[in-house]
Amino acid sequence: MKNRFSKYLPVLFWYKSYNKQSFSNDMIAALIVTIMLIPQSLAYALLAGLPPEAGLYASIVPIILYSIFGTSNALAVGPVAVVSLMTAAALGNIVQQGSVGYATAALSLAGLSGVILLMMGFFRLGFLANFLSHPVIAGFITASGIIIAVSQLKHIFGIDAYGHNLWDLIVSLVWNFPQTNIFTLVIGMTAVLFLFWVRKNLKTLLGRVGVNPWVSDLVTKVGPVTVVVVSTVSVWGFDLSDQGVKIVGDVPQSLPPFTLPDFSVSLLQELFIPALLISVIGFVESISVAQTLAAKKRQRIDPDQELIGLGAANIGAAMTGGFPVTGGFSRSVVNFDAGAETPAAGAFTAIGLAIAALALTPLIYYLPKAILAATIIVAVLGLVDFSILKRSWNYSKVDFIAVAATILLTLIFGVELGVTIGVGISVALFLYKTSRPHIAEVGLIAGTEHFRNVKRHKVYTDPLVLTLRVDESLYFANARFLENVIYDRVALDCPVKHVILQCSAINEIDFSALESLESINEHLNDLEIKLHLSEVKGPVMDRLRQASLLDELTGQVFLSQYDGFKKLTSISGSTR
Repeated sequence: MKNRFSKYLPVLFWYKSYNKQSFSNDMIAALIVTIMLIPQSLAYALLAGLPPEAGLYASIVPIILYSIFGTSNALAVGPVAVVSLMTAAALGNIVQQGSVGYATAALSLAGLSGVILLMMGFFRLGFLANFLSHPVIAGFITASGIIIAVSQLKHIFGIDAYGHNLWDLIVSLVWNFPQTNIFTLVIGMTAVLFLFWVRKNLKTLLGRVGVNPWVSDLVTKVGPVTVVVVSTVSVWGFDLSDQGVKIVGDVPQSLPPFTLPDFSVSLLQELFIPALLISVIGFVESISVAQTLAAKKRQRIDPDQELIGLGAANIGAAMTGGFPVTGGFSRSVVNFDAGAETPAAGAFTAIGLAIAALALTPLIYYLPKAILAATIIVAVLGLVDFSILKRSWNYSKVDFIAVAATILLTLIFGVELGVTIGVGISVALFLYKTSRPHIAEVGLIAGTEHFRNVKRHKVYTDPLVLTLRVDESLYFANARFLENVIYDRVALDCPVKHVILQCSAINEIDFSALESLESINEHLNDLEIKLHLSEVKGPVMDRLRQASLLDELTGQVFLSQYDGFKKLTSISGSTR
């Protein structure tokens, strides 16, 4: 009972080996990530349509809960760009942004997402995320990055603009462009250019002048903090808020408050699909980052426990004034590079953010919203990857269709409908590909016991024996295709007396496929052709023994394709 309980609390395992060196490394990593997270958290709250303090709140308790329940030593949990955008898109269709109901709905969305993640974890349903193929995820993140960047241009120009898809945003921006505030534009564009320069060139420049690599890396990562400080002082010193520059304003000096989501059935019904999408997308993003970083240190991540950790984090966000959270790529990489050894680094980061929420919020009163927008734009444009289109086109036209369709549909219809249709396209393309499995006619390579495709190799065949290799599991969607291939082939070749199905690549035969095999056996028998099977895997054979196919099979089941071919031929047949 104790072991069963403790497996849900990874903290009970890693704390036993915690020492002074671990503490020192975790504290350094936490300090760096805290400095990075302060502007980021404020910015992502702005993206989600919430007050800036919501970003800080969503970055404190959720991190602590993840450090208790999560399995990654480096994953940094909190608000991220894509989930923040999905939050804004989901809530914008239900309640008015800026209202009390909007903030409450955000809590409910986080809570519902947390419950979904917890249930998936307890029932070990992490595999469901596999239904989101990499091309769909890549296309969705690329399109989302574009929408996020364009949505933040209103803060760069100092104008109003609305919309959750690219077209509406562009139209709104063009319509309101004449009201651009020149001071805001200068601040915003300067910040964007500086942040891009810092990301691409500062580290190299510091290296050339002999700065220690660790120090230059640290200076590069805290670049956004420099922009925050300089812009805040400038707005305060030159009274630019009186010139129309929009600022953050009052941010409460407090720890995260205790909050309760709205559990009304009507609201939960409206939020369920968005919460499900946020849960799955967030989990896929989080587990990808966690596994990548863990592999670098030969550590292991438990996907189902990660679901529990992320679920607890989201419930924590719902109870402390936050909104949906997940593991962030950039901050997790920073956490890893800074030397985080255990999840305790996340807990220390939460303490640092709590101190900031208590003591530092008055200092950001004059922080321009354009700076937060610039931070978001620079962060998300790094997610945009159009090279996936070229790579998928060169490798698989089917995957290219999935990528291109997901990008276009997300840009046209917004993130929710885009990812939903993208998943649908991914599943549909999978069904299409597996419904037409590769079935090769094979023959014997001279001097060996190996069989290869007659169209690719010089092989031995026999006019009386048709040998086919099925390179896919058989199920309801492709069973009829196999029937048609066999019937068409034997109709063209009258001398055929035996058909051997090489089953080495078949891992599963469902009931529909079983009935198809029975039908094939019966039809070939009417043509005086015997059906044989070879190289049937043990689990598949176990299932077949429970049915009547083996009893009614007109031919035999051979241990290997060579055994069957040798018995049914003289192995001196024609060469193809």
